[in-house]
Amino acid sequence: MLIAFSKWHGTGNDFILVDDRAAAFPAGDLDLVRRLCDRHFGIGSDGLILIQAPKDPDTRFHMEFFNPDGSRSFCGNGSRCAFASWSELSPGVSNARFTAIDGVHEGEWRDGLVAVALRYVPYVSHADDHDFIHNGSPHEVVRVLDVDAVDIMNDGPKRAHHPRRGEGGTNVNYMRVQDGRVHMRTFERGVEAETLSCGTGVVAAALSALSRQEAVSPVPVRTRGGDLRVEAELVDREGWDHIKLIGPAVKVFEGTIRI
Repeated sequence: MLIAFSKWHGTGNDFILVDDRAAAFPAGDLDLVRRLCDRHFGIGSDGLILIQAPKDPDTRFHMEFFNPDGSRSFCGNGSRCAFASWSELSPGVSNARFTAIDGVHEGEWRDGLVAVALRYVPYVSHADDHDFIHNGSPHEVVRVLDVDAVDIMNDGPKRAHHPRRGEGGTNVNYMRVQDGRVHMRTFERGVEAETLSCGTGVVAAALSALSRQEAVSPVPVRTRGGDLRVEAELVDREGWDHIKLIGPAVKVFEGTIRI
């Protein structure tokens, strides 16, 4: 079987994109997904995304996202790359509603950047040294004095798979707010390593800063892979809505792989 694909990244968070509108990709073959994402024996990526035919009325496509370990979740940067990839298949369309594992989202082009809307977040759970937020993916947000000094491959797995986070674990973000800008790094579950950027992690860190009145919307966020920004509105005493993740989505190359 010959699979055509394109490789994209959103601030260094890289993905394999496959046009699967004909439902030809063996989506149940998780060994294949893991092999394609492997950086030594496959194409290599932080995840694999299938662009599928729409599953809900009034949507244009469905995004099926796989982590490198074969697990499924919502992915913020992945959804931005999925929208950009779908846009290439649909010339002249500047915005669209689409579905992912957690429901309906909207994507749009803004001056060469891609903005994707995330679903309502009912609360930000505060603790002494960290916050917890679920915005399609679970995130622990840890405040540190020096983001660059964090031993992320030592502390990240311990927090991600702590018994308090349950069987699925959580993503772990280390952040510092300086002059209204969030500086952060992320250890991603499923990848089981640091990624250069994590879209839902960026949103989680921004909501953490907003909820603690350390920043105002739109929140600029600096990751190791580049800069993004997050828009959000407090719509009740603790819930956040009208959330948008905004940043670049870049095609790296196209290719085919025989399996």
